[in-house]
Amino acid sequence: MVTRINPSILAADFANLERDLGRIRTADLVHVDIMDNHFVPNLTFGPPVVDRLAQVSPLPFDLHLMIENPERWALGYAEAGAFSVTFHAEATTNPVGLARKLRSIGARAGIALKPGTAIEPYLELLPEFDQVLVMTVEPGFGGQSFMPSTMRKLSTLSEAVKKSGLDVWLQVDGGITEDTIVIAAEAGANTFVAGSSVFNAADPAKQIALLRAAATEHQHAH
Repeated sequence: MVTRINPSILAADFANLERDLGRIRTADLVHVDIMDNHFVPNLTFGPPVVDRLAQVSPLPFDLHLMIENPERWALGYAEAGAFSVTFHAEATTNPVGLARKLRSIGARAGIALKPGTAIEPYLELLPEFDQVLVMTVEPGFGGQSFMPSTMRKLSTLSEAVKKSGLDVWLQVDGGITEDTIVIAAEAGANTFVAGSSVFNAADPAKQIALLRAAATEHQHAH
């Protein structure tokens, strides 16, 4: 089973983003948090910054849209070459329609759920998505503590994916460290967003390897 480590540049040095992208070239994808100060109480990157960073990044982008009205922006990011675009279930009334449009452009389509959002209504929609992101903190700020209460949702999701036989990546985001990555891997996650634990490390590449090893050791055998 593949373990993917996607460092979040929300934890990088904003004055040295190109340098910090180079320090995580051993990761799988670069996780980019797009916040609009409406859906979440914070503001981060917009299309011009993402477009420019993509030109200097050694890895493809895994975009996480924490924004209202994702229909307005998601397709533009996909057309700009984002490998994966994840939007929030709580921000759209037509998740399937948006996912199909993203896939038609050639991007992977992901759906994200806040800690308090139930997974059950989305289980029958799994064939429409390439990734499901279970938020393990409230979206909007980096550096929060992992919420173990979200693991039941992840386990339910993992069982549903196994039964379906689909290749849907199960991603977790928030408070991922060498300790919590083990908990998430045991609950079925295979794609891990890590911010502070990677970028605050003296050697990000070494930290990526440690996280990957810890998760791989504890993943469910498929």
